[in-house]
Amino acid sequence: MSKLLSVKLSDNHFMPMLGFGTSASNKDAKSKVEEAIQSAIDIGYRHIDSAFFYQNEEEIGSAIQKKIANGIVKRDDLFYTSKLWSTFCRPELVQVGLEASLKKVQLSYVDLYLIHFPVPLKAMEKCKDTGLTKSIGVSNFNGRQLEMILNKPGLKYKPVCNQVECHPYLNQRKLLEFCKSKDIVMVAYAALGSDVNKEWVSKNNPVLLEDPVLNDIAKKHRRTPAQVALRYQLQRGVVVLAKSFNEKRMQENFKVFDFQLTLEDMKTLDG
Repeated sequence: MSKLLSVKLSDNHFMPMLGFGTSASNKDAKSKVEEAIQSAIDIGYRHIDSAFFYQNEEEIGSAIQKKIANGIVKRDDLFYTSKLWSTFCRPELVQVGLEASLKKVQLSYVDLYLIHFPVPLKAMEKCKDTGLTKSIGVSNFNGRQLEMILNKPGLKYKPVCNQVECHPYLNQRKLLEFCKSKDIVMVAYAALGSDVNKEWVSKNNPVLLEDPVLNDIAKKHRRTPAQVALRYQLQRGVVVLAKSFNEKRMQENFKVFDFQLTLEDMKTLDG
């Protein structure tokens, strides 16, 4: 896997800065996952983010294996993330949960294994020791919860990253500053705004990609609002997950490395 456009993790592995998100809120979207993953790999995405809870790892595995068989990529070219779901949080079940994901996705290891919601990290360390994952991290942790883990006596491996919802309407500035101070990479999901198709998201929320300020900046740079929202995270040093199963938008979302937002743009978006 190329170190170009990647961030170095605290355990010396590298994570591509732009990832492809795969959570789907309905059965129609899930049925398109295999095709979307194949298209994503063809476009150039090498960081794929999934989870046991998404119930799509079999489709992802099938797509990856087809691309490996066709010689498009090798396993080492890809950075694959999965997440431990709550039903496997008892220490004796953590490795069982990871092995279940590996079987579905047809891989011998994941590059990164995350705790989906805040629970103890201890049993995750064994998964790294056994080689089933190269790195371990957390998801949806706040600063206080991270502090508790980092101050835990006998901590063997600190989490390399914290994956959280992050976009210009929820920029997580304080959490980002804390993560940087502890050499923990922040990974942004819902980077294009909260998914209104999810049951717990209010339908009355403003739509980020329709925001006039974001659209003005996009017009100035002759880019889409989504490209600006993704570029915003990259310039903050945040690994960002782009999620769309529409091939045209997937291609657009990948074209975020050839332009630069100004300092003024960044301040405006921060506001």
